[in-house]
Amino acid sequence: MGLNIKDYLNTPILFIIVLLVISLMFVFPVLNMVLLGAILAYGIRPIANKIQSKLKYSSISILLAIVIVLIPLILLVAYIIFELSTFVTWILANNPDANVNSAMYQISAYLPAGVDINSINSYLDSVINNVGSYILNYSVKFVSKFANITLDLFILVCSVFYFVRDGDKCLDFIRSFVPDDSKDFFDNTIKAIENVLKSIFYGHFLTSVIIGIFGCIGYSLLGYPFGIFLGVLTGILQLIPVFGPWPIYWALFFIDVASGNYVRAVIVLFFGFFLSTVDMYIRPALSSHYADIHPLILLIGFLAGPLVYGIVGFIIGPLVLGITYAVLDNYRNEYLLGDD
Repeated sequence: MGLNIKDYLNTPILFIIVLLVISLMFVFPVLNMVLLGAILAYGIRPIANKIQSKLKYSSISILLAIVIVLIPLILLVAYIIFELSTFVTWILANNPDANVNSAMYQISAYLPAGVDINSINSYLDSVINNVGSYILNYSVKFVSKFANITLDLFILVCSVFYFVRDGDKCLDFIRSFVPDDSKDFFDNTIKAIENVLKSIFYGHFLTSVIIGIFGCIGYSLLGYPFGIFLGVLTGILQLIPVFGPWPIYWALFFIDVASGNYVRAVIVLFFGFFLSTVDMYIRPALSSHYADIHPLILLIGFLAGPLVYGIVGFIIGPLVLGITYAVLDNYRNEYLLGDD
């Protein structure tokens, strides 16, 4: 018997499709905040449950859990801004006459003969001007979009709150539409998604925290000013594929070479190699316990995510691609390989 599409596209189904399309048009501008809220809710929910076991008030427990998670993030951003301002002030105080041209002429002593310093200076001046213009334009856009940013944050907090409180009800509601012969696939898919979330959190975010702590200790012991701040930057860069900790320790290496501190330059270079090597062991050891995701999938997610969703794309990008891979792999195991 042939498939008759009219048996499926009846009046109620058509009405539901129209409503879903219209609803998606309203939700799409804030979809990134809703998705991010669902992701954060997954990590905040265990904290809220522990608090609720003592307070017995779900709403208060969820709000306290959100505050507990947000306070370290706010403090981290404030610390980075404070240290950056302190670092710039320190550089200007110790080098009142410093500029790009004088710095380049000092570095020219270490460059091969025949290198055109003037062309390098012109290029650096152009880069600095472009970066300054970009920061200024971005600041103006940020101020002009302050109302939208406030709305996004409000939607994010509300999404986290309601996903933590009613996440089970949401899954049960979706599951009620799944045919009986596909409920096992749906349940296995949910488990696979949870494993992806755990894999990315433990394998990437926790790894960056560990590398950042190592960086704080190592840079401080080597006597670098702002050693803790350099360690924090190392941990943040560890989250970004391709980058990792190498920009920090290579920059310190060249600074020490330029200043004649060759012993510390060699030590910091070996320390940087140690951080990169530790990452190669810690990341697979933590993530492989939950889900085995190919690094290319996460790399594309990290790099393409910000192009689609802005800065939150660093989180949403790899998670969406990782979850898509988990769903496809579960379907392959359930319906394709399962029939062999």
